[in-house]
Amino acid sequence: MDLALNIVIGNLISLIAGIFIILSMWVNDEKKAYKYQFLNAFILMISSVFFLSWTGVTTMAIAATRNALVYKDRLTFKLTVFFIIISVVLGVLVNTMGIVGWLPIIAIVQITLCNYYLKSIKTIKTGFIVNSAIYVVYFLAIFDFSSAVIESVTALIGVVSLIRLIRQNN
Repeated sequence: MDLALNIVIGNLISLIAGIFIILSMWVNDEKKAYKYQFLNAFILMISSVFFLSWTGVTTMAIAATRNALVYKDRLTFKLTVFFIIISVVLGVLVNTMGIVGWLPIIAIVQITLCNYYLKSIKTIKTGFIVNSAIYVVYFLAIFDFSSAVIESVTALIGVVSLIRLIRQNN
């Protein structure tokens, strides 16, 4: 398939995924946030195929699986360690992009630790914002411009939502 066509199709699919990442940042319910995070990761896994980013496919498949477990309150310490190990090992094995290919690996380890340790919506949102920042750099590097824009908007929405939540609780 033509690389330009791949980039267009990948960006369209990523745009759909972006709706769910924005929703995950906007809601103030942990369960809903992880449901939307699951949908985002699953759809980004598909779009990563079009960007020929095998690290992205791998890490998004792992992220979708992990988010489903978080949503169902089944992420244990052992599973957290498993997801981190499998993310690093598989991420390194399929990485064909050098340093750029490490960004999804770093992002999935960061958010996996957040999934296990962070329990309040404020800290979860903060973890999501940091994760979005890592992905903005990654998406720009692989020419997934729709995801880069969406992740940037998502991070801004997350900051606004977090500030509103903090003000509401004070």
